[in-house]
Amino acid sequence: MKKAMMRRVVIFAAAMCLTTRLPAATSVKIDPDKVKAPISRFIYGQFIEHLGNCIYGGIWAEMLQDRKFFYPVTDDFNPWGTASDLYWKAGEFKFLNASPWKVMGPAKSVFMDSSNAFVGAHSPVIRLPGDGSAAGICQDGLAVVRDKKYIGRIMVAGNKEAAPAWVRLVLNAKITLTHEIKQVNSEFERNDFAFSVPCSCDSVRIEIVSKGKGRLRIGTVSMMPADNLNGWRKEVVGLLKELDSPIYRWPGGNFVSGYNWRDGIGERDKRPPRKNPAWKGIEHNDVGIHEFMDLMKQIHAEAYIAVNTGLGLVEEVAQEVEYCNGSADTELGKLRTRNGHPEPYRVKWWAVGNEMYGDWQLGHMPLAEYVKKHVNVAKAMYRIDPAIKLVGVGSTGEWSETMLRECSEYMNLISEHVYCQEKPDIVAHARQLSEEIMKKAEAHRNYRARIGGLAGKNIRIAMDEWNYWYGDYLYGELGVRYHLKDALGVAMGLHEYFRNSDLYFMANYAQTVNVIGCIKATPTAAAFETTGLALKLYRSHFGTSPLDVSLSSSNLDVSAALTEDKKVLSVAFVNPTNTDEKVNIDFGKTRIGDEAKMWLITHQDPEAYNEPGKKPNVIIQEKEISAFSNEMRIPSFSIVMVNFKIK
Repeated sequence: MKKAMMRRVVIFAAAMCLTTRLPAATSVKIDPDKVKAPISRFIYGQFIEHLGNCIYGGIWAEMLQDRKFFYPVTDDFNPWGTASDLYWKAGEFKFLNASPWKVMGPAKSVFMDSSNAFVGAHSPVIRLPGDGSAAGICQDGLAVVRDKKYIGRIMVAGNKEAAPAWVRLVLNAKITLTHEIKQVNSEFERNDFAFSVPCSCDSVRIEIVSKGKGRLRIGTVSMMPADNLNGWRKEVVGLLKELDSPIYRWPGGNFVSGYNWRDGIGERDKRPPRKNPAWKGIEHNDVGIHEFMDLMKQIHAEAYIAVNTGLGLVEEVAQEVEYCNGSADTELGKLRTRNGHPEPYRVKWWAVGNEMYGDWQLGHMPLAEYVKKHVNVAKAMYRIDPAIKLVGVGSTGEWSETMLRECSEYMNLISEHVYCQEKPDIVAHARQLSEEIMKKAEAHRNYRARIGGLAGKNIRIAMDEWNYWYGDYLYGELGVRYHLKDALGVAMGLHEYFRNSDLYFMANYAQTVNVIGCIKATPTAAAFETTGLALKLYRSHFGTSPLDVSLSSSNLDVSAALTEDKKVLSVAFVNPTNTDEKVNIDFGKTRIGDEAKMWLITHQDPEAYNEPGKKPNVIIQEKEISAFSNEMRIPSFSIVMVNFKIK
């Protein structure tokens, strides 16, 4: 008897176990004959925007704030402003509101020169006392890791007597690392420096000083970890590779409606710094088309570029398409070649604008006027490259219906956005995304029924922003924290996409790093949020052909799918309740093997979260199942995925 029972044991995590068959078990029936449309791989898309600490302070490796001196360096040192996002009730957060560079030396020893600026509106000039005392500028608050190497460059000019000058790294006010600039000339010249640090420290100061005579001019300064990957943070890129998203939407978001793509091309140090047009802080323009496309190559993802239909002109959008996709003998292709990339990037997916229905959007205009602009922009883009795919701006209601009715010849997909806030009840909180995704699907099915000829055009939905958005901004602007309860909701949202796989073609989780992101990063560490774990799990292990699932209980959310080769059946459960659920699975005519593989995301506390640099509270547990009976227990507050081999 004992041997017979042992053969039926399934090796689960500590929080999950098989149970004897009980009448209270939920019946889960999977119908292999009811196969839905294949799940598009683009359902697992991501979104990154030039906002807060998503790119700068997140994925990009630059360590210095305002390295191009957008803000004037003055004796009145007060760099940080505070703000609160009342609309989303997100609490107060700080942002750069003035120069982070502090004057070292006598008052008025630094002034800004606008007549001979290296880049942007002005460059700082240091008046050297000439009495043997030092003067210069410094920036505090940097963080370094023991035994790592850091590299940088500085553009300096001035009179010869200003040399020698020094770039110094001060650690803990005890250790100073020094690079000497031996010669200064009248024209700006680049000086490279490197530091190997002997200890970890999160209160490092960089200083640029001289004890010489005359004036020392500073153009730009940059410092990065030496292990950066073409400017991108190595540890963050590693997590992006694990996340394995097939497509990334960029550069916005609200940002794009005030963005000029030309600001982000050419020599990086000469690209002008700007005020972020839609958000707090500044835009360094260190990351533009070339850098973004390089990141896509590194993480093996496709580019989905949004264009400016807010303040942007039709001609500017068309030129951007030509810059990306034109041959090397076109006008903009020649410019791209001069900037280091002769081969066209061949960007296929383009978002024609962002949220133009909202009065918060730069360049917002009435719907009737925007319809005309969309058509004109789309025509201009198609003329440059007829093979591209365009995504029009949608918002269920009059806006989406009108866009579909009047612009269907000039788009391939239509976008929708969904954001949910916090609800006190965990089950209600977790179900929000799924419910909103379902409502959008129902609305679009209704449009197809009512708008003549629309169903035949099959304009599917790109939910190119979707997520929870609530809580304090702990990681900079929009840098909210996510909990296990949010991961449960993201998994249920994915299930709803699967149930409507005929209608949803693309979805882009918004966003990726720090800014409402599934990855959080400090200056020296990075880690998956709970929501990132859910996305990673489904992208890595869930099937592609969804099956019809019915169950006798409403507590669980269950989804099933076959792999493309029909050799594996994936079954995923989400339990948002505080009690374990017993389930009995009916596979219908499908015969499964005794062995399977199981993944589990769970914690007894639905508020559990992860932090960079600390041991994670929530992880993906992986277990082998050595024998399987159709009954199992789904732990409270859990995502459980099992892959069964089909006989």
